Amino acid sequence: MEAAKKKAAYAAVQHVKDGFIVGLGSGSTAAYAIEALGERAKREHLSVLGIPTSYQAFLLAVKHGIPVTTLEEHPVVDVTIDGADQIDPKLNLIKGMGAALAREKIVASASKQNIIIADEHKKVAALGENGHPVPVEVLPFAIAVVQRRIEAVGGKTVLREGKGKLGPVITDNGNAVIDAVFGVIDDAAELERKLKMIPGVVETGLFIRLANAAYIGTVSGVEKIERKILR
Repeated sequence: MEAAKKKAAYAAVQHVKDGFIVGLGSGSTAAYAIEALGERAKREHLSVLGIPTSYQAFLLAVKHGIPVTTLEEHPVVDVTIDGADQIDPKLNLIKGMGAALAREKIVASASKQNIIIADEHKKVAALGENGHPVPVEVLPFAIAVVQRRIEAVGGKTVLREGKGKLGPVITDNGNAVIDAVFGVIDDAAELERKLKMIPGVVETGLFIRLANAAYIGTVSGVEKIERKILR
């Protein structure tokens, strides 16, 4: 699957053109895209600027020779390339297992195009399948209140604990992450609305109608899926 994700990443970076502002996603799959973009920029002498969605993405951009910038300097992003944890047939997503969901969604919302890369195991018939949680970034002050409110709308919550350290995971924004399991999600847009209405919730890992296309790496090649836009 690692080879499949790498193939998908190399296909996705073909959307980048000279002079583009590029949103750089976070996580192991997006890391392949940053590597591929760095190689392509060097080989084709492309002038691009990256906007990292996490400190991890920033370090990878530096490693692969991609100059970085900010949303303050470039509030409109030409294309963002990122991974996903689950992808439904309408290209709605669950993201955030790497705890970068808030910055990822901000950059995605500022982008003209959002391109997703993943392996075929990330495709699902409906978000929330197989007990997959929806990550929710939360102000530390509000953790207990938010957990109660999420449970009131049908979620089972766990405060995400750090690995290699004691205590909860802390995002690049200084917040905590609650993983909420709802089972199969019938109406992801409505669930997103309910969660965002809870005071103390900074952002959710439900990315609804944000992705334009996805490159899915398989053992036999790369499958491209494009979102149908209703007019």
